[in-house]
Amino acid sequence: MELHIPAYTPVPSLPGARSDDRVIAHVDMNAFYASVEQHRHPELRGLAMAVAGDPKNRHGIILAKSREAKACGVSTGEAIWEARQKCPELVVVPPSYPVYLRYSKLSRKLYYSYTNQVEPFGLDECWLDLTGSLVLLGDDPETIARDISERVKDELGLTVSVGLSWNKVFAKLGSDTDSGDGVQVVTRENYRSWVWPRPAGDLLYVGPATKRKLAAMGILTIGALARAKDELIRERFGVVGGWLQAFARGEDTSPVKELRPETWDVEREVKGIGNGLTAPHDLVGEREVKALVYLLSESVAQRLREGHWRARTVSVGVRDKNLKGYSRQVALPLPTCLTSRVAAAAWELLRASEPLDARHPIRALHVRATNLVDAREPAQDDLFGVSERERALERLEAAQDALRARFGNQCVRRLSELADEQMAPLDIKRDNIIHPVGYFGG
Repeated sequence: MELHIPAYTPVPSLPGARSDDRVIAHVDMNAFYASVEQHRHPELRGLAMAVAGDPKNRHGIILAKSREAKACGVSTGEAIWEARQKCPELVVVPPSYPVYLRYSKLSRKLYYSYTNQVEPFGLDECWLDLTGSLVLLGDDPETIARDISERVKDELGLTVSVGLSWNKVFAKLGSDTDSGDGVQVVTRENYRSWVWPRPAGDLLYVGPATKRKLAAMGILTIGALARAKDELIRERFGVVGGWLQAFARGEDTSPVKELRPETWDVEREVKGIGNGLTAPHDLVGEREVKALVYLLSESVAQRLREGHWRARTVSVGVRDKNLKGYSRQVALPLPTCLTSRVAAAAWELLRASEPLDARHPIRALHVRATNLVDAREPAQDDLFGVSERERALERLEAAQDALRARFGNQCVRRLSELADEQMAPLDIKRDNIIHPVGYFGG
Protein backbone atom coordinates (compact mmCIF):
# COMPACT_ATOMS: atom_id res chain seq x y z
CA MET A 1 0.00 0.00 0.00
CA GLU A 2 1.44 3.30 -1.07
CA LEU A 3 1.37 6.03 1.57
CA HIS A 4 0.35 9.38 0.13
CA ILE A 5 1.80 12.36 1.97
CA PRO A 6 0.37 15.72 0.90
CA ALA A 7 2.88 18.25 -0.34
CA TYR A 8 3.87 20.82 2.25
CA THR A 9 2.28 24.18 1.63
CA PRO A 10 4.18 27.01 3.29
CA VAL A 11 2.19 29.48 5.38
CA PRO A 12 1.81 32.76 3.45
CA SER A 13 3.94 35.60 4.75
CA LEU A 14 5.52 38.87 3.69
CA PRO A 15 8.25 38.97 1.03
CA GLY A 16 11.72 38.37 2.47
CA ALA A 17 10.31 37.35 5.85
CA ARG A 18 12.36 35.40 8.38
CA SER A 19 11.02 32.20 9.87
CA ASP A 20 10.11 33.91 13.17
CA ASP A 21 8.62 37.06 11.63
CA ARG A 22 5.07 38.08 12.38
CA VAL A 23 2.49 39.58 10.02
CA ILE A 24 1.10 42.73 11.59
CA ALA A 25 -1.59 44.93 10.05
CA HIS A 26 -2.40 48.44 11.19
CA VAL A 27 -5.88 49.58 10.13
CA ASP A 28 -6.66 53.31 10.29
CA MET A 29 -10.12 54.61 9.44
CA ASN A 30 -9.72 57.64 7.17
CA ALA A 31 -11.00 61.01 8.49
CA PHE A 32 -12.99 59.00 11.01
CA TYR A 33 -15.35 61.56 12.55
CA ALA A 34 -15.99 63.29 9.23
CA SER A 35 -16.49 59.99 7.38
CA VAL A 36 -19.01 58.80 9.97
CA GLU A 37 -20.98 62.03 9.62
CA GLN A 38 -20.98 61.73 5.81
CA HIS A 39 -22.16 58.13 6.08
CA ARG A 40 -24.99 59.10 8.45
CA HIS A 41 -25.93 62.21 6.46
CA PRO A 42 -25.66 61.54 2.71
CA GLU A 43 -26.29 65.22 1.95
CA LEU A 44 -22.78 65.93 3.32
CA ARG A 45 -21.05 63.60 0.87
CA GLY A 46 -18.84 65.36 -1.64
CA LEU A 47 -18.86 68.58 0.39
CA ALA A 48 -15.99 70.33 2.10
CA MET A 49 -17.08 69.60 5.66
CA ALA A 50 -15.53 69.28 9.09
CA VAL A 51 -16.41 68.10 12.56
CA ALA A 52 -15.59 70.80 15.11
CA GLY A 53 -16.31 71.85 18.66
CA ASP A 54 -18.64 74.63 19.71
CA PRO A 55 -17.05 78.11 19.36
CA LYS A 56 -19.51 79.48 21.94
CA ASN A 57 -17.92 77.17 24.50
CA ARG A 58 -14.44 78.06 23.21
CA HIS A 59 -13.97 74.59 21.76
CA GLY A 60 -14.04 75.83 18.18
CA ILE A 61 -11.28 73.77 16.59
CA ILE A 62 -11.35 71.34 13.70
CA LEU A 63 -11.47 67.75 14.99
CA ALA A 64 -11.70 66.02 11.60
CA LYS A 65 -12.17 67.10 8.01
CA SER A 66 -13.38 65.50 4.79
CA ARG A 67 -11.09 64.90 1.83
CA GLU A 68 -12.69 67.84 0.07
CA ALA A 69 -11.88 70.12 3.02
CA LYS A 70 -8.36 68.74 3.20
CA ALA A 71 -7.90 69.59 -0.49
CA CYS A 72 -8.73 73.21 0.42
CA GLY A 73 -5.94 73.22 3.01
CA VAL A 74 -8.08 72.75 6.13
CA SER A 75 -6.03 71.20 8.94
CA THR A 76 -7.00 69.28 12.05
CA GLY A 77 -6.47 71.36 15.18
CA GLU A 78 -6.88 74.79 13.65
CA ALA A 79 -9.62 77.23 14.62
CA ILE A 80 -12.86 77.26 12.67
CA TRP A 81 -12.31 80.86 11.58
CA GLU A 82 -8.90 79.93 10.18
CA ALA A 83 -10.40 76.99 8.28
CA ARG A 84 -13.13 79.20 6.80
CA GLN A 85 -10.52 81.64 5.54
CA LYS A 86 -9.09 78.80 3.47
CA CYS A 87 -12.46 77.29 2.60
CA PRO A 88 -15.39 79.78 2.79
CA GLU A 89 -17.92 77.08 1.81
CA LEU A 90 -16.85 74.79 4.68
CA VAL A 91 -19.78 73.00 6.36
CA VAL A 92 -19.19 72.50 10.09
CA VAL A 93 -21.08 69.91 12.17
CA PRO A 94 -20.78 69.17 15.92
CA PRO A 95 -19.22 65.91 17.13
CA SER A 96 -21.41 62.91 18.02
CA TYR A 97 -19.16 60.91 20.36
CA PRO A 98 -21.63 58.11 21.22
CA VAL A 99 -22.03 57.45 17.49
CA TYR A 100 -18.26 57.35 16.95
CA LEU A 101 -17.94 54.89 19.83
CA ARG A 102 -20.54 52.65 18.19
CA TYR A 103 -18.73 52.69 14.83
CA SER A 104 -15.44 52.00 16.61
CA LYS A 105 -16.94 48.97 18.37
CA LEU A 106 -18.40 47.67 15.09
CA SER A 107 -15.01 47.93 13.39
CA ARG A 108 -13.31 46.00 16.19
CA LYS A 109 -15.94 43.26 15.90
CA LEU A 110 -15.17 43.04 12.18
CA TYR A 111 -11.40 42.77 12.79
CA TYR A 112 -12.06 40.11 15.44
CA SER A 113 -13.37 37.80 12.71
CA TYR A 114 -9.79 37.64 11.36
CA THR A 115 -7.83 37.31 14.61
CA ASN A 116 -8.35 37.64 18.34
CA GLN A 117 -5.18 39.75 18.59
CA VAL A 118 -6.70 43.15 17.90
CA GLU A 119 -5.19 46.06 19.84
CA PRO A 120 -6.92 49.45 19.57
CA PHE A 121 -4.80 52.60 19.39
CA GLY A 122 -7.49 55.21 19.89
CA LEU A 123 -11.01 55.06 18.50
CA ASP A 124 -10.13 54.73 14.82
CA GLU A 125 -6.91 52.69 14.72
CA CYS A 126 -6.13 49.05 15.49
CA TRP A 127 -3.22 46.66 15.15
CA LEU A 128 -4.04 43.10 14.05
CA ASP A 129 -1.60 40.20 14.41
CA LEU A 130 -2.51 37.94 11.48
CA THR A 131 0.38 35.51 11.93
CA GLY A 132 -1.62 32.63 13.38
CA SER A 133 -4.61 33.24 11.11
CA LEU A 134 -2.91 33.07 7.72
CA VAL A 135 -3.07 29.28 7.41
CA LEU A 136 -6.78 29.36 8.31
CA LEU A 137 -7.65 32.30 6.08
CA GLY A 138 -5.77 30.68 3.19
CA ASP A 139 -4.61 33.89 1.50
CA ASP A 140 -1.50 36.01 1.39
CA PRO A 141 -1.36 38.99 3.82
CA GLU A 142 -2.00 41.67 1.20
CA THR A 143 -5.14 39.89 -0.06
CA ILE A 144 -6.44 39.64 3.51
CA ALA A 145 -5.70 43.33 4.09
CA ARG A 146 -7.68 44.26 0.99
CA ASP A 147 -10.52 42.02 2.11
CA ILE A 148 -10.63 43.85 5.46
CA SER A 149 -10.67 47.17 3.61
CA GLU A 150 -13.54 46.11 1.37
CA ARG A 151 -15.59 44.74 4.27
CA VAL A 152 -15.24 47.99 6.24
CA LYS A 153 -16.39 49.88 3.18
CA ASP A 154 -19.34 47.56 2.51
CA GLU A 155 -20.49 47.04 6.11
CA LEU A 156 -19.68 50.38 7.77
CA GLY A 157 -19.57 52.75 4.81
CA LEU A 158 -16.07 53.98 5.71
CA THR A 159 -12.67 53.69 4.08
CA VAL A 160 -9.48 52.54 5.78
CA SER A 161 -5.76 52.66 5.17
CA VAL A 162 -3.92 49.44 5.97
CA GLY A 163 -0.22 49.06 6.69
CA LEU A 164 1.41 45.61 6.67
CA SER A 165 4.77 44.74 8.16
CA TRP A 166 6.55 42.34 10.49
CA ASN A 167 6.36 44.84 13.40
CA LYS A 168 3.78 47.25 14.77
CA VAL A 169 5.75 50.47 14.18
CA PHE A 170 6.35 49.93 10.47
CA ALA A 171 2.76 48.71 10.01
CA LYS A 172 1.48 51.99 11.49
CA LEU A 173 3.90 53.97 9.34
CA GLY A 174 2.47 52.19 6.32
CA SER A 175 -1.13 53.17 7.12
CA ASP A 176 -0.12 56.71 8.12
CA THR A 177 1.46 57.37 4.74
CA ASP A 178 -1.28 55.84 2.61
CA SER A 179 -3.39 58.47 0.83
CA GLY A 180 -6.58 56.59 1.71
CA ASP A 181 -8.35 53.31 0.94
CA GLY A 182 -5.12 51.51 0.11
CA VAL A 183 -2.65 48.93 1.43
CA GLN A 184 1.03 49.72 2.01
CA VAL A 185 3.35 46.76 2.57
CA VAL A 186 6.64 47.33 4.41
CA THR A 187 8.94 44.32 4.22
CA ARG A 188 12.51 43.41 5.08
CA GLU A 189 13.23 43.79 1.39
CA ASN A 190 12.00 47.36 1.01
CA TYR A 191 12.12 49.09 4.41
CA ARG A 192 15.57 50.62 3.86
CA SER A 193 14.45 52.19 0.60
CA TRP A 194 10.92 53.06 1.74
CA VAL A 195 11.11 53.79 5.49
CA TRP A 196 14.59 55.18 5.98
CA PRO A 197 14.38 58.16 3.57
CA ARG A 198 11.25 59.43 5.35
CA PRO A 199 11.46 62.40 7.78
CA ALA A 200 12.30 61.46 11.36
CA GLY A 201 9.04 63.12 12.45
CA ASP A 202 7.04 60.39 10.69
CA LEU A 203 8.24 57.80 13.23
CA LEU A 204 5.97 56.87 16.13
CA TYR A 205 6.71 59.01 19.22
CA VAL A 206 8.97 61.47 17.43
CA GLY A 207 7.02 64.61 18.27
CA PRO A 208 7.92 68.22 17.48
CA ALA A 209 10.31 68.61 20.43
CA THR A 210 12.15 65.33 19.70
CA LYS A 211 12.25 66.20 16.01
CA ARG A 212 13.93 69.54 16.80
CA LYS A 213 16.50 67.85 19.05
CA LEU A 214 17.29 65.28 16.36
CA ALA A 215 17.59 68.00 13.73
CA ALA A 216 20.06 69.86 15.96
CA MET A 217 22.17 66.69 15.86
CA GLY A 218 21.93 66.54 12.06
CA ILE A 219 19.46 63.62 12.15
CA LEU A 220 16.69 64.46 9.70
CA THR A 221 15.50 61.05 8.49
CA ILE A 222 14.46 57.75 10.04
CA GLY A 223 17.45 56.12 8.39
CA ALA A 224 19.85 58.62 9.94
CA LEU A 225 18.36 57.81 13.35
CA ALA A 226 18.73 54.08 12.69
CA ARG A 227 22.39 54.46 11.68
CA ALA A 228 23.37 56.87 14.46
CA LYS A 229 25.68 55.67 17.20
CA ASP A 230 23.75 54.08 20.05
CA GLU A 231 25.83 55.89 22.67
CA LEU A 232 25.13 59.27 21.12
CA ILE A 233 21.35 58.76 21.04
CA ARG A 234 21.18 57.34 24.56
CA GLU A 235 23.31 60.17 25.90
CA ARG A 236 20.90 62.72 24.42
CA PHE A 237 17.55 60.96 24.96
CA GLY A 238 18.16 58.30 27.60
CA VAL A 239 16.07 55.12 27.50
CA VAL A 240 13.61 56.70 25.06
CA GLY A 241 16.44 57.09 22.56
CA GLY A 242 17.02 53.34 22.62
CA TRP A 243 13.33 52.72 21.93
CA LEU A 244 13.30 55.18 19.03
CA GLN A 245 16.35 53.58 17.45
CA ALA A 246 14.76 50.14 17.78
CA PHE A 247 11.67 51.53 16.07
CA ALA A 248 13.75 53.00 13.25
CA ARG A 249 15.62 49.73 12.72
CA GLY A 250 12.49 47.59 12.63
CA GLU A 251 13.42 45.87 15.90
CA ASP A 252 10.13 46.48 17.70
CA THR A 253 8.95 43.16 19.18
CA SER A 254 6.02 44.39 21.27
CA PRO A 255 3.06 42.02 21.01
CA VAL A 256 -0.43 42.81 19.76
CA LYS A 257 -2.77 42.30 22.70
CA GLU A 258 -5.85 40.10 22.65
CA LEU A 259 -9.19 41.84 22.29
CA ARG A 260 -11.73 41.05 25.01
CA PRO A 261 -15.18 40.50 23.44
CA GLU A 262 -17.00 41.54 26.61
CA THR A 263 -15.59 45.09 26.34
CA TRP A 264 -14.27 45.16 22.74
CA ASP A 265 -11.02 46.51 24.10
CA VAL A 266 -7.77 45.08 25.48
CA GLU A 267 -6.57 44.79 29.05
CA ARG A 268 -4.74 48.01 29.82
CA GLU A 269 -2.52 49.16 32.63
CA VAL A 270 -4.42 52.09 34.12
CA LYS A 271 -2.09 54.58 35.80
CA GLY A 272 -4.54 57.40 36.29
CA ILE A 273 -7.98 58.75 35.46
CA GLY A 274 -8.49 62.40 34.65
CA ASN A 275 -10.69 64.89 32.90
CA GLY A 276 -10.28 68.50 31.88
CA LEU A 277 -12.30 71.25 30.27
CA THR A 278 -11.87 74.67 28.74
CA ALA A 279 -14.62 76.67 30.42
CA PRO A 280 -17.23 78.49 28.30
CA HIS A 281 -15.98 81.75 29.88
CA ASP A 282 -13.09 82.82 32.07
CA LEU A 283 -13.76 81.70 35.62
CA VAL A 284 -13.63 84.41 38.25
CA GLY A 285 -14.16 83.89 41.95
CA GLU A 286 -14.62 80.85 44.16
CA ARG A 287 -18.21 80.13 43.13
CA GLU A 288 -17.48 79.68 39.42
CA VAL A 289 -14.20 77.80 39.89
CA LYS A 290 -15.70 75.46 42.46
CA ALA A 291 -18.53 74.56 40.08
CA LEU A 292 -16.06 73.28 37.46
CA VAL A 293 -13.89 71.53 40.06
CA TYR A 294 -16.90 69.51 41.22
CA LEU A 295 -18.13 68.80 37.69
CA LEU A 296 -14.70 67.41 36.75
CA SER A 297 -14.28 65.54 40.04
CA GLU A 298 -17.67 63.89 39.60
CA SER A 299 -16.60 62.56 36.20
CA VAL A 300 -13.25 61.33 37.53
CA ALA A 301 -14.73 59.65 40.61
CA GLN A 302 -17.47 57.95 38.57
CA ARG A 303 -14.82 56.45 36.31
CA LEU A 304 -12.84 55.33 39.35
CA ARG A 305 -15.89 53.49 40.68
CA GLU A 306 -16.72 51.97 37.29
CA GLY A 307 -13.17 50.62 37.03
CA HIS A 308 -13.09 49.41 40.67
CA TRP A 309 -10.23 51.74 41.55
CA ARG A 310 -9.35 53.95 44.48
CA ALA A 311 -6.82 56.77 44.16
CA ARG A 312 -4.11 57.72 46.60
CA THR A 313 -3.16 60.96 44.83
CA VAL A 314 -5.19 63.82 43.36
CA SER A 315 -3.77 66.49 41.08
CA VAL A 316 -5.23 69.64 39.60
CA GLY A 317 -4.04 71.61 36.58
CA VAL A 318 -4.74 75.23 35.69
CA ARG A 319 -4.48 77.32 32.53
CA ASP A 320 -5.05 81.07 32.59
CA LYS A 321 -6.35 83.31 29.82
CA ASN A 322 -2.82 83.53 28.36
CA LEU A 323 -2.72 79.71 28.13
CA LYS A 324 0.02 79.51 30.75
CA GLY A 325 -0.44 76.74 33.26
CA TYR A 326 0.84 74.53 36.02
CA SER A 327 -0.25 71.51 38.05
CA ARG A 328 -0.22 70.58 41.73
CA GLN A 329 -0.80 67.26 43.48
CA VAL A 330 -1.46 65.96 46.97
CA ALA A 331 -1.38 62.53 48.62
CA LEU A 332 -4.62 61.48 50.29
CA PRO A 333 -4.79 60.06 53.83
CA LEU A 334 -6.85 57.09 52.51
CA PRO A 335 -7.31 55.70 48.99
CA THR A 336 -10.67 56.90 47.70
CA CYS A 337 -13.15 56.76 44.82
CA LEU A 338 -15.52 59.28 46.43
CA THR A 339 -16.46 62.40 44.52
CA SER A 340 -16.53 64.37 47.76
CA ARG A 341 -12.93 63.39 48.62
CA VAL A 342 -11.52 63.93 45.13
CA ALA A 343 -13.26 67.29 44.78
CA ALA A 344 -12.24 68.48 48.24
CA ALA A 345 -8.58 67.64 47.57
CA ALA A 346 -8.63 69.37 44.17
CA TRP A 347 -10.40 72.40 45.60
CA GLU A 348 -7.91 72.81 48.47
CA LEU A 349 -5.02 72.56 46.00
CA LEU A 350 -6.57 75.33 43.92
CA ARG A 351 -7.32 77.58 46.88
CA ALA A 352 -3.72 77.26 48.03
CA SER A 353 -2.35 78.08 44.57
CA GLU A 354 -4.77 80.62 43.05
CA PRO A 355 -6.05 84.02 44.24
CA LEU A 356 -9.43 83.16 42.64
CA ASP A 357 -10.27 86.79 41.90
CA ALA A 358 -11.08 88.96 38.88
CA ARG A 359 -7.43 89.80 38.31
CA HIS A 360 -6.52 86.11 37.89
CA PRO A 361 -9.22 84.53 35.70
CA ILE A 362 -8.95 80.81 34.93
CA ARG A 363 -9.55 79.53 31.39
CA ALA A 364 -9.24 75.76 31.83
CA LEU A 365 -8.95 73.15 34.58
CA HIS A 366 -8.19 69.48 34.83
CA VAL A 367 -8.55 67.06 37.73
CA ARG A 368 -6.69 63.76 37.81
CA ALA A 369 -6.60 60.77 40.18
CA THR A 370 -3.43 58.66 40.20
CA ASN A 371 -1.51 56.12 42.27
CA LEU A 372 -4.41 53.70 41.95
CA VAL A 373 -5.21 50.61 44.01
CA ASP A 374 -7.76 47.89 43.32
CA ALA A 375 -10.97 48.67 45.21
CA ARG A 376 -11.86 44.96 45.24
CA GLU A 377 -8.87 44.12 47.44
CA PRO A 378 -9.70 43.71 51.16
CA ALA A 379 -9.19 46.95 53.10
CA GLN A 380 -7.73 47.11 56.60
CA ASP A 381 -10.27 48.32 59.16
CA ASP A 382 -9.25 50.87 61.78
CA LEU A 383 -10.09 51.31 65.45
CA PHE A 384 -12.10 54.50 64.94
CA GLY A 385 -14.50 53.34 62.22
CA VAL A 386 -13.11 55.68 59.52
CA SER A 387 -12.84 52.90 56.93
CA GLU A 388 -16.40 51.75 57.59
CA ARG A 389 -17.74 55.29 57.14
CA GLU A 390 -15.83 55.54 53.86
CA ARG A 391 -17.36 52.26 52.64
CA ALA A 392 -20.85 53.54 53.60
CA LEU A 393 -20.26 56.68 51.52
CA GLU A 394 -19.06 54.53 48.64
CA ARG A 395 -22.32 52.58 48.76
CA LEU A 396 -24.23 55.86 48.70
CA GLU A 397 -22.33 57.13 45.65
CA ALA A 398 -22.70 53.73 43.96
CA ALA A 399 -26.48 54.10 44.40
CA GLN A 400 -26.26 57.52 42.74
CA ASP A 401 -24.31 55.96 39.88
CA ALA A 402 -27.05 53.38 39.41
CA LEU A 403 -29.62 56.18 39.09
CA ARG A 404 -27.41 57.99 36.58
CA ALA A 405 -27.04 54.80 34.56
CA ARG A 406 -30.85 54.59 34.24
CA PHE A 407 -31.81 58.25 33.91
CA GLY A 408 -28.67 60.07 32.75
CA ASN A 409 -25.73 61.66 34.52
CA GLN A 410 -27.65 64.82 35.38
CA CYS A 411 -30.45 63.18 37.37
CA VAL A 412 -28.41 63.56 40.59
CA ARG A 413 -26.46 66.80 40.91
CA ARG A 414 -24.57 68.62 43.63
CA LEU A 415 -25.64 72.16 44.39
CA SER A 416 -22.13 73.49 43.80
CA GLU A 417 -22.25 72.13 40.22
CA LEU A 418 -25.26 74.34 39.44
CA ALA A 419 -23.62 77.60 40.50
CA ASP A 420 -22.63 78.58 36.94
CA GLU A 421 -25.50 78.82 34.45
CA GLN A 422 -23.34 78.10 31.40
CA MET A 423 -21.61 75.07 32.88
CA ALA A 424 -24.58 73.60 34.75
CA PRO A 425 -26.07 71.90 31.63
CA LEU A 426 -22.75 70.19 30.80
CA ASP A 427 -22.52 66.42 31.08
CA ILE A 428 -18.75 66.20 31.31
CA LYS A 429 -18.57 62.45 31.77
CA ARG A 430 -20.67 61.78 28.68
CA ASP A 431 -19.32 64.49 26.40
CA ASN A 432 -15.67 64.71 27.47
CA ILE A 433 -14.67 61.28 26.24
CA ILE A 434 -10.99 60.62 26.86
CA HIS A 435 -9.03 57.77 25.32
CA PRO A 436 -5.58 57.84 26.92
CA VAL A 437 -3.96 55.10 24.89
CA GLY A 438 -0.20 54.69 25.16
CA TYR A 439 2.00 52.42 23.07
CA PHE A 440 4.11 51.18 25.96
CA GLY A 441 2.25 48.81 28.25
CA GLY A 442 -0.92 49.20 26.17
